[in-house]
Formats: sequence, C-alpha cells, structure tokens
Amino acid sequence: MTRTYVVSGAASGIGAATTTLLRAQGHRVVTVDLHDADVVADLATPAGRQTAVAGVQALADVVHGVVPAAGIAGITGVDPARLMSVNFFGAVGLVRGLHPQLAAAGRDGGASVVLVASNSITGMPGWTVGPAAACLREDEAEARALAAEVEAVMVYPASKAALAWWARREGVKAEWIGAGIRLNSVAPGKVATAMTEQIDADPVFGPLQRDYPTAIGRDGRADEVAAPIGFLLSDAASLMVGTCLYVDGGTDAILHPLSPEGWAVGPVEV
Repeated sequence: MTRTYVVSGAASGIGAATTTLLRAQGHRVVTVDLHDADVVADLATPAGRQTAVAGVQALADVVHGVVPAAGIAGITGVDPARLMSVNFFGAVGLVRGLHPQLAAAGRDGGASVVLVASNSITGMPGWTVGPAAACLREDEAEARALAAEVEAVMVYPASKAALAWWARREGVKAEWIGAGIRLNSVAPGKVATAMTEQIDADPVFGPLQRDYPTAIGRDGRADEVAAPIGFLLSDAASLMVGTCLYVDGGTDAILHPLSPEGWAVGPVEV
C-alpha cells in the first residue's frame, strides 16, 4: 500500500536518506526544508511552523508518518536559542500541527512519528538540563532564555534528550496511541553528513569528534539511520511505542558497558 509521509530537513543528511528510502519503497513523501522542498518553511519560528503545517495540509489530507529530521548542530558560533527552537519546537510543532492528518491514518490502520534524537544524550557529560525541562513544558520562551546562557554545544544534547523524553511521555497518551499514532525516536551517533562536516571543521570540537569511539571503527552513513527509521514507520514496528532506538555503531555500549546513562541526568521538573 502506498502511504504518505512527511520528512523535514529532507534536503540533506538523514532527512534526505529517509526520503530516498521511502520513495524507493513506493511511498509518497512530502518534503519540508528551507530550500529544495515541496514545502519551504523555517521551523525556527512559530510562523514558519504554521507555514509548514499549512503547506503539508494543502498537499495531503492523510499522513501516515512524520519524520522531523531538521536540526542544527551545537558548534561554535551557533545561536543556542535558535538551536532549541529548531531542534525541539520545530519538530514537535510540526508533529502537533499534523495531528489531524496523522489521526486520519490512525483510524485506518495506524500512523507513526519518528523523532531524531542523538546518542549525545548519554555520550556527552555535563550538558545543561534546564532547557530540556523547559522543552517538556513546551515553554519555548523559557527554553530559549535558558539556552542563551550557555554554549550551543551544551544545549544540543538537551534539545535531543527532550525529543526522546517527549516521545516516551506523550507516546502512551490517548492523544497519540489512543488515536492510532505511535511516537518513537532514534538516537544516531556520528553519521557522515553535512552537520558532522561542520563539527569536524570546528576548532574546539573537531578534534574531539575525530577521536569519537565506535565498535565498527567508522562513521555511520545516513542510509544506516534511515533504515531503522523506515522500520519504526512500518507495521513491523506496531508494538513499539515510546522507544528510543540507539543507532550509533556501538558508541553508547563502549561508553556504558552495563547500562545506558544520562536519561536521568538530574531532577527534571516538568
């Protein structure tokens, strides 16, 4: 059966690889990005999110899945407030805005959302928790204000943790699974994309990333993340709700041999 999916950040990286995979499977993909997309919109702002949602709704009455893959890297010179707006609020805003179209698919066999988190949740020590808690309250002004107090590298994991936590918390609610919509997330490690090229070029964080440990001895490829995203979108993952699937070549297992750490990095009051 041909299904309709929405992918943001579809012009490059994991979003582009996911779009390629889904189209190769015979599905229709409505793309969202700043350029070269079916719907051109900036997810950094509420107005941009409304434009994105309206653009998708004009093209599709039923949406079987959403992959909000648009994101900003936490590197030197990046505005941490904008990072929070794009990475968390852009993703959640798109998903919430398309709830009616997802619910339409949910009533007819099911729908799925796969958020793109990161293994930096567990792999990077000392990141700033406050903005993540504000994200879970869906208070964008507070999240931006808290993020602006620190460097972008310290809030990038917060933005990604908030996505994984949001999918876990919201996924079991009547609003989502009760409407036949499954929420899950993936946590990629270092993947060879334009974003990691930016990090490699960073004078502070580039050397650290080049020493990044993996069990497979190489960077991941975008298609190796797209494949599990495709699985989570499919009926084969019908029992998976609120899951965060690590796709990182064994990095988290190397860093934490017995059990993942970082999901409870401190009291997170929401």
